Amino acid sequence: MSAMDFSSSRFLTVAEVAEMMRVSKMTVYRLVHSGEMPAVRFGRSYRVPEAAVEQYLKNSVVDGRTESA
Repeated sequence: MSAMDFSSSRFLTVAEVAEMMRVSKMTVYRLVHSGEMPAVRFGRSYRVPEAAVEQYLKNSVVDGRTESA
């Protein structure tokens, strides 16, 4: 996976990412801790670049359907 440029990216909270992806906050934390989703730690909370969420969602689509479909 290549490094992305997040300099112009908006940072989202874990709750916002969970809502955007329609998953639980725990799922987002698992993705962050496993390294599948890049995140920056601010104090005790994580922020995820919006571009990283969009990239993750693009990569999880196969033949126009999600892998879970």
